Amino acid sequence: MAVVMWFRQDLRLADNPALAAAVATGQPIIPLYCLDDLGDGDWPMGAAQRWWLHESLAALDAALHQRGSRLVLRRGVSDRVLRELSTTADVSAIYWNRRYEPAVIERDRAIKASLESYGIEGCSSNGSLLNEPWEIRNQAGKPFQVFTPYWRHCLKRDDPIAPLAVPKQLTGPANWPATLPLAALELLPRMRWYEAMARQWQPGERGAATSLRQFVQSTVWSYAENRNLPAIDGTSQLSPHLHFGEVSPRQIWHAVRKRAEQERIPAAEWRTNQFLTEVYWREFAYHLLWHFPHTPSEPLRTEFKDFPWAAEDAQLTAWQRGRTGIPMVDAGMRELWATGWMHNRVRMIVASFLVKNLLVPWQDGARWFWDTLVDADLASNTAGWQWCAGSGADAAPYFRIFNPVSQGEKFDPEGAYVRTWVPELAKLPEKYIHAPWTAPADVLSAAGVRLDHDYPAPIVDLKETRDRALNAYQTMRGTAD
Repeated sequence: MAVVMWFRQDLRLADNPALAAAVATGQPIIPLYCLDDLGDGDWPMGAAQRWWLHESLAALDAALHQRGSRLVLRRGVSDRVLRELSTTADVSAIYWNRRYEPAVIERDRAIKASLESYGIEGCSSNGSLLNEPWEIRNQAGKPFQVFTPYWRHCLKRDDPIAPLAVPKQLTGPANWPATLPLAALELLPRMRWYEAMARQWQPGERGAATSLRQFVQSTVWSYAENRNLPAIDGTSQLSPHLHFGEVSPRQIWHAVRKRAEQERIPAAEWRTNQFLTEVYWREFAYHLLWHFPHTPSEPLRTEFKDFPWAAEDAQLTAWQRGRTGIPMVDAGMRELWATGWMHNRVRMIVASFLVKNLLVPWQDGARWFWDTLVDADLASNTAGWQWCAGSGADAAPYFRIFNPVSQGEKFDPEGAYVRTWVPELAKLPEKYIHAPWTAPADVLSAAGVRLDHDYPAPIVDLKETRDRALNAYQTMRGTAD
């Protein structure tokens, strides 16, 4: 007899509750990854995620080999794959860590029932959150819809338990089941557009551990001041590692705690550190997704179903390509395309521009992020876009419209971020780098910039479209009344 460790978005050996439970049985373990695109419902992995998954699976397989094991790869409908493997390999139980996306929850419930019907135990664990979504409720017994009270409620709970150690040895079956080669999963596109991402990222558990160690040793205490400055390395960039489960939130929590204790920082101070607060924003996003499973495609606030969007395909395309003529927006969209990532402050800027200045539905922006971000996460992506549109929980007020020029002047004052990603503007003086259309002709000429030739003129007027957005929101509110 053997047991299966079914890896999903938990591609690590350390602090892996499902793996620890499988090891505790004392039976041989078959590590399995099954690529099941249909199992994610309307949200199969985007192209950037598929590249990351390819690299992360290779790293996981190498780590398993170091402990006397290997990764079995399959492709197809998860239930059928698990049934076939259980039959051919004499499996008594299957272990996995839970996921919380609506389609996956439905699929996993069906799989557990199916396994039980033919005598196989299905055992699930929490390997990705500090708190299960159903554990946290307000005084009325309902889910939270505002972050601050949610966060304060969570802080009153016990600290997360210490992370689980990596198993020293993993015993495999006497006869290994067949596996596909990694290339057979066809995760890499034919066009090698991902080469820039490969230079920036190190997918896998080792890369996650390196990023976490470097961050807590050098950056975590300055995070609150530097996290809004896209031109510097002021964030952890752990989000893709978290999404694929190459590091757990418990590992992050205890890494910060250990560093704080080394520096004798009081618990009341480090527990409310801005970085750990952001970890709780991720928790809050999953809390919302679990309680409101319709929100990836529909607004949480029902009055937004009547919002008068005015989408234009040409404007959406210009936004996607970083050709809007608004330097801060274009810099962010080009960074996204090149690296599969975008600084969080810039994500808010480009999202506000899309849904408020262009009046493109937030769902279109969420879909583009889903396909292009290496850290595309259904809970966080949904919460972020609904927040910006004003239609979600704890949402930005409808009249809060980010001005990409003033945002650039505040958070990229020297224009270093824009110069990196919009090099055709690199020679412009700081005074005009965020609004080149305001520069005198001689300044543009000296910088080698011809608007609508070297770089586009703005596709919209920021003031006019701000006023249009405010009118649209007021119209919706009048309709709702």
